[in-house]
This record gives sequence, C-alpha cells and structure tokens, in this order.
Amino acid sequence: MIKNICCIGAGYVGGPTMAVIAQRCPHIKVTVVDLNEKRIAAWNDPDVNKIPIYEPGLSQVVAEARGRNLFFSTEVDQAIDEADMIFISVNTPTKTYGIGKGMAADLKYIELCARQIARVAKNDKIVVEKSTLPVRTASAIKDILDNTGNGAQFQILSNPEFLAEGTAIEDLFAPDRVLIGGDTTPEGQKAIQQLVDVYANWVPKDRILTTNVWSSELSKLTANAFLAQRVSSINALSELCERTGANVNEVAKAIGLDSRIGPKFLKASVGFGGSCFQKDILNLVYIAKSYGLHEVADYWEQVIIMNDHQKRRFAKNIISTLYNTVSGKKIAFLGWAFKKDTNDTRESAAIYVADDLVNEQAEIVVFDPKVGQEQIQFDLNYLNTRTEEENKNAVKSVANPYEACKNAHAIAILTEWDEFKSYDWKQIYDNMLKPAFVFDGRNILDKKALEDIGFKYHGIGVNEI
Repeated sequence: MIKNICCIGAGYVGGPTMAVIAQRCPHIKVTVVDLNEKRIAAWNDPDVNKIPIYEPGLSQVVAEARGRNLFFSTEVDQAIDEADMIFISVNTPTKTYGIGKGMAADLKYIELCARQIARVAKNDKIVVEKSTLPVRTASAIKDILDNTGNGAQFQILSNPEFLAEGTAIEDLFAPDRVLIGGDTTPEGQKAIQQLVDVYANWVPKDRILTTNVWSSELSKLTANAFLAQRVSSINALSELCERTGANVNEVAKAIGLDSRIGPKFLKASVGFGGSCFQKDILNLVYIAKSYGLHEVADYWEQVIIMNDHQKRRFAKNIISTLYNTVSGKKIAFLGWAFKKDTNDTRESAAIYVADDLVNEQAEIVVFDPKVGQEQIQFDLNYLNTRTEEENKNAVKSVANPYEACKNAHAIAILTEWDEFKSYDWKQIYDNMLKPAFVFDGRNILDKKALEDIGFKYHGIGVNEI
C-alpha cells in the first residue's frame, strides 16, 4: 500500500494533481518538490489565494490539504528517499537546439530526474511518468535507473494527464478516464495495481484504464493531436466562411449536432495555445519522421501550419482593416492568457499577434484579469525578435479594461474571459477613437449589439461578404 508520494515538479500538472490526490487520500503523505525556491514559496504562501497557479477551485483544495498531508518543499533528495511512489512532472519543452530542433521533446529534465532518483533511492520505488513524453521514453528512464542506481528495483509507469487548464480541478475530481500503463510482468502489474488503488479512492474503477506502457505514452500525444486537429479544421473553414458569406458558428452548430462528430472543440478562434497541443503534435511529427513515416508526419504537421496561419491572418486583418497601417496606433488587447480561467500564457495566440503588430509599430496595451506586466514581457522577450527595452516600450499592461481601451483605435479579444461580455461597451465606445473597431478573436461578443452601438465588428468566420 502506498503511504508516501513524491512529485518532482510544482507546475501546472504536478501542483493541482498532487493537491487533489492529497485531498482525496488523507492517509497518503504527498510532497511536491521543485528547485525553484520562488515557486515553492508561493505554494506555501499563508494567503492561499497567492499560490502560483490560478485554477478555479484549486486554492480551496490546497487550503484543506496543505500542512495536513500535502507539503511543498525544495528538499528534493529527502522527498525521493522517503517516497514509495515518485511522480515525474517536469517540463518537456520542444528542443531549441541540435537534432530534432523545433520538433522533438527536450528530455534533459526527465533524464536529470531519473539520475537524481537513481543516486538517492536506497529501496524499491515506483516511478510514474506524469509529464507528456515520446513513446518509449520509459525504457530510457528504466535503463538509467537500473544501471546507475544503488541496487534498488524500479517499476516505471506511464500515467499521462488529460487536464484542460481552466477546468483542471473539475477534471481531476471527475475524470473521463485515468490511464495507467506499465510492464506486463508480475512486478509491473503489481505496480499498476498500486497506482490504481490510489485513484480508486475517488475515481470509479470502470474509468481507470490499464495498458502497456507504450500505448499509454502514445495515447497522450494522440489525444492532444486529435483535439488540436478539430480546432484547426474549424479554423480552416472559418476563412472559407468569410469569403462566401457563411457563418462559421452556424456551420459548427450544424455539424456538431451530428452524433458521429459532436460539438466539442469546434469553436472558431484566433488559434489554439497552451503548453500541450503544439508541443505534442510537433513531437508526434518528429517521431513519425524518425520512423520514416513522412506522409504521417506531413498530415499532422499541417495542423500546426493551419494554427500558425490563423494567428498571422488575424494580425493581417487588423492591419488591413485599419487602412493598411497600425503605425503609432493604440491597439487594446483584452486577454493574454491562452484561454480563460488560467494564468498560463504558454503559446498564447496573443503573444504572436502582438509580435506581428509591434513589427508594424503598433502600440499595444493589454488587460488580462490574471496576467500582469512581468509575464507579458517574459513572453515577448522569449520570442527574441526585439530587445527587452523595445518590448517594454511597445507593449504595456494595465489593471483596468476601460483604461486599456481608452483612446484606442481598435480592440482585439484574445482570450475568452467571461467578464468581457459584461463590460459597458457603450462607455468603451465613447472613449475610443472613431471609427472604433472590435476584432473578436474568440467570437464571444454579440455582433449585432456592438454594431448597434457604433462599433465596426470583425469576428472569426462570421463577417458577411
């Protein structure tokens, strides 16, 4: 029976997942470790509303379990030594160097974790892959553990997360499925059952699926690829809708009522973002190419190409509509996070739209309910297309949406925050330069209501020819 769990990595997956496990399994001690002292300090902040990740319901879960059986620490070696089960939940970004640059997953942090576990562990451990990894990564982890350890025995399980940021706690409380992959040996099956028993404290047994480890690893990449494919598919049709006078929302509703297709992930937008979709598809492309499956690779790469096109097209539409120049013009961005109900900005469409507009010398003012100036500047600097000083001068963040929109030539909706719908749009219109444009990159506002006020409205796939 598992009594002590350690999770290496206190990010968007490790933090919420371990918090829920601790809340639902008060008999298990759960320790989340990270070398980032600032992040761990934030997780331990006495004001639970200041924890580093915003997810609806997360602060309440942390408040209940923290200090009872949920702990956040920088003492990685100690947590590894004490644990029966170790989750690896560190970042696996796309490589920016060497073979596979721009496509393959960078596994250096995974290997560092494996080597640290091997160095510290004195007794048998179950090691669980929580990070999204290429298929057959488990064999590399096991090879390191078996050949550099202290004689301890290790079982490697794959337990990919299927969380949607913004609904992560809800997803953890009532998952569609929990997927656990492991070896087919008796030892592997015993390890699988021990993790099944952890989740069974609150997840119905019929929702816990067990497979071999390779199927589990590949299933995560495949799930994200299929979801992203749907987004790119409807976005491709949104451009056709604009040219033909069709309404993409009506098209999406019509096809979504087909029980074989369903309505989810058929929302036209400026493009998908987040830490998973692009990274996982590029990883899938790289794996296919490494096996010589070039047609397979080309098929999935087109999903990314379409998503990049949608972001560029949105920026170009702003420029062309504003009389082919945005130089010196103030563009208000409502939203910077990649989706509502999260403060995660990784691969957010807003970053790339802002970059294109700043290249045209626009002045960007951003309001996001959960994202501030420091993160916005980090995102722009990471692109490395301008100096930090140039980014600071071109893109500013304010704490009030009405201030962001005041004297703006145009407003761009980049995140689907619900609160945007309830603003006093008449007041916003009165304080903008005329003609006043709204570019609704998420199709969340009422087109007719805005046009009745006087706005010139441009949505995604909803404009008449």
